[in-house]
Amino acid sequence: MGNTCVGPSITKNGFFQSVSTVLWKAPQEGDALPAAPNGPGGGSPGRTPPPALPKPASDVQVAVQSKAPEPVKIATSQSEPAPKPAKQDAKPAAAAAAAAATATNPSSNSSGEAPRPRPKVPQVKRVSSAGLLVGSVLKRKTENLKDKYSLGRRLGQGQFGTTYLCVERSTGKEFACKSILKRKLVTDDDVEDVRREIQIMYHLAGHPNVISIRGAYEDAVAVHLVMELCAGGELFDRIVQRGHYTERKAAELARVIVGVVEVCHSMGVMHRDLKPENFLFVDQKEEAALKTIDFGLSIFFRPGEFLRSHLSPRSLHCIATI
Repeated sequence: MGNTCVGPSITKNGFFQSVSTVLWKAPQEGDALPAAPNGPGGGSPGRTPPPALPKPASDVQVAVQSKAPEPVKIATSQSEPAPKPAKQDAKPAAAAAAAAATATNPSSNSSGEAPRPRPKVPQVKRVSSAGLLVGSVLKRKTENLKDKYSLGRRLGQGQFGTTYLCVERSTGKEFACKSILKRKLVTDDDVEDVRREIQIMYHLAGHPNVISIRGAYEDAVAVHLVMELCAGGELFDRIVQRGHYTERKAAELARVIVGVVEVCHSMGVMHRDLKPENFLFVDQKEEAALKTIDFGLSIFFRPGEFLRSHLSPRSLHCIATI
């Protein structure tokens, strides 16, 4: 036969199959391992024999694992630190923070320089009088109006001021108080008009047909003019109530009005707002005295000076009615 050696085959019926069959052959009944002898070379006395192997099924094929098992990773008890954000994410965050700082503090610039500290503004006590302080209109300090008079109901309303009923605390006599709010005196001309009105009323004081002034007071809110009270109402309302006047009565009223204008002009004053609403009766009697009021638009003038004045259509109509 020569040197030909027939070795075990690795095929299905070869060497490995024979070994597997021998190892996993199902044991028969009564094939238990013999007990180990007690003596030298044998097992230790009192040791129990190992348990018998389970009986595998004869028809089950055992798969042979050809790959090494994968290593098992055991998780550690210590927590790993969070991963750091990428550098490219930090730039947009820094830009957003810089934009927010610029929005809250406009003085900071984009170059990264520290914002300059704002100068401290001294606190100034302001009054609700459109920037006018106490004594800014009359240019002198006056008494407190409410210390001498108590204000009552409203009697009339004008463009700049409101007229109230006021009572003198010491005597109980009734007067009229015209209060001009300072917040309505927007320009220097408005302030000058109030000063001139008070000056003209003192200038014409004493005439029987011109309303007399008792005093001028000023606080942080308004300028107050205390005058005599004319409770008879306006000439305009009296004309509407009567419907018409007789020729003799109309002539008497016209003579009073023209006499007031003549006195004003002789004293260098031009009223410039003559109308029936600016003539008041002292009381409700038929023969009550007539008083001229409201010198807010009046001015001083000199002889020979040419001035233009406005006369409303209502004034012309009422004068024609009289």
